[in-house]
Amino acid sequence: MKKIITISREFGSGGRTIAKEAAQRLGYAFYDKDLIEKIAEESGLSREYIEAHGEHAPGRTYFGYAFVGRDATGNSVGDYLWKVQRDIIEDLAEKGNCVIVGRCADYILRKRTDCLHVFIHADMEKKKERIVKLYGETGASPEKRLKEKNKTRAMNYKYYTDRTWGMAGSYHVSLDSGLLGEERCVDLIVGLAKDL
Repeated sequence: MKKIITISREFGSGGRTIAKEAAQRLGYAFYDKDLIEKIAEESGLSREYIEAHGEHAPGRTYFGYAFVGRDATGNSVGDYLWKVQRDIIEDLAEKGNCVIVGRCADYILRKRTDCLHVFIHADMEKKKERIVKLYGETGASPEKRLKEKNKTRAMNYKYYTDRTWGMAGSYHVSLDSGLLGEERCVDLIVGLAKDL
C-alpha cells in the first residue's frame, strides 16, 4: 500500500476535489490550503504571497525569473519559498499517510518508493465548464484564465525541477477527469493506493 499520494493537476480539472475525496476515503491527512499555512509559518512570508507564487512563475515567460530580486548568494524570494516548501513536504512525508496537492511534491518525493504520483487533467471545454460553474466566470475569460494559470504552473515546475509538467514519465498515472468524472478518478486513485 502507498502511504503518500501526490496530486498534480491542471487548473479547472477538479484535481483538488479528487485529492480531498481520495484522502477522506483512505483516512489520510490532506495537505493543500493548510500546506500554505505551514509554509507561511515556517517562512515568514504572507499567505497571499505563497498562494500567488508558490506554484506559479513570476511572469508570463521565463524572463520573469531573471528580473526577480536576489540576495548576495544569488537566491530570490522564490528560491527561498521553494526550499521551505520542499523541506515541509519532505517532513510531512515522514510523518505518515497523506495526500499532497501540487507544489512539485511529485518531484520532491520522487526517490521514495512509498508514493503514488498522479496527474489530473481534462480537455479545455470541461475545464471551462467547471470554472464557470464554480467561480462564475463568463464570456471569453475562462479559457484565457485557464491557459495563463496552467502556463505559469508549468513554467514554475520546469524552472525548479527541469521536468515538463504533465509529462507522463513524471507520474505513475495520469487521469482525464473530464472523460472519467471525478468519482471514477477517486475510485482509481484509492484502488491503486491500496493495491500497489
